[in-house]
Amino acid sequence: MNVLIDRLQALLDGEGRKILGIAGPPGSAKSTIAQGLAQAMGSRAAVVPMDGFHLANEELERLGRRDRKGAPDTFDVDGYRALLDRLRADGPETVYAPRFDRAIETAVAGAIPIGPEVRLVITEGNYLLLDAPGWADISERLDESWFVAMSDETRRKRLLARRARAGDDPDQAVAWIEGVDEPNARLIAPTASRADVLVRLDD
Repeated sequence: MNVLIDRLQALLDGEGRKILGIAGPPGSAKSTIAQGLAQAMGSRAAVVPMDGFHLANEELERLGRRDRKGAPDTFDVDGYRALLDRLRADGPETVYAPRFDRAIETAVAGAIPIGPEVRLVITEGNYLLLDAPGWADISERLDESWFVAMSDETRRKRLLARRARAGDDPDQAVAWIEGVDEPNARLIAPTASRADVLVRLDD
């Protein structure tokens, strides 16, 4: 972690607010790394998760996408891009970002305040480096991008634990992982080549 923090310190040597993007497949500890880095950097840093831009369950139902929540077309990518633009503008006002609440499986608007004292925004999510309509614009708004890689075995264990915390029984958890998380992981894997830094987390 110290090497990563040193890299952030170097990134902050430049002028203006910086945006670091941390990408990776489901269950690869992106959120854990982002929160650890932000804590180490203190009040100068804040985390803005991509997951805050999940479409609401009601809208996913209307669109017929509820059964694959987490796929690229189940997010408000335009809203995410607009927020990154506001953060890059580095104005004197506080910018509010949404947060995804796993307890209720929905996004909460205005939950993360980003004040002018924040010089580093760490945004993390699956599709930050995806070369697809809408998503391809995200990487252009990042000052630096990291890709977190983890062994599939460890990653799947983490996903099973996550689904259990959400209330799934073992069969439901496996069905969701095989039907939703793993197809997304295969989609994301090739985007590692677009990252500035590969962060390998292996047992």
